[in-house]
Amino acid sequence: MSKKNIIIIAGVLLIVLAVIGGGFFMLWQKLSALDKTQTEESSKSSEKTSHGGMGPVFALDSFIVNLSDQGGKRYLRVTMGLELGDPKLAEELTKRLPQVRDSILMTLPSRKVDELQTAEGKSALRSEIVSNLNELLGKETVKKIYITEFVIQ
Repeated sequence: MSKKNIIIIAGVLLIVLAVIGGGFFMLWQKLSALDKTQTEESSKSSEKTSHGGMGPVFALDSFIVNLSDQGGKRYLRVTMGLELGDPKLAEELTKRLPQVRDSILMTLPSRKVDELQTAEGKSALRSEIVSNLNELLGKETVKKIYITEFVIQ
């Protein structure tokens, strides 16, 4: 091989290594920027949660109750989650779960099928359960109720 060929091959290898190195550098810069963005979004979402965003949700087991229609042959199966104002309240809610379930079980059977088939009726039911639970727990523990299953038969 001549000296000229060796110089050309060395030059091409040097250019290839420079391109590969530049590619890795650009990739590293983009990944760093992405990681920084995700960290900022995570801190913003935690701020939103503590300043009016969605709080932790405490899932309850399903409730099955007879409705107060004539004949008593209609029943309701409902599953819900309670949005709490503070994550620390989940422990207190767990300790007082029998009282919470009792309060809900006393509210659900008082409804009729006609009331529960409208959006307004479901909204009124939610509001009543939230106010009953907050009265029971002594403060604004439950912010909102999310119904995840609702079956009338």
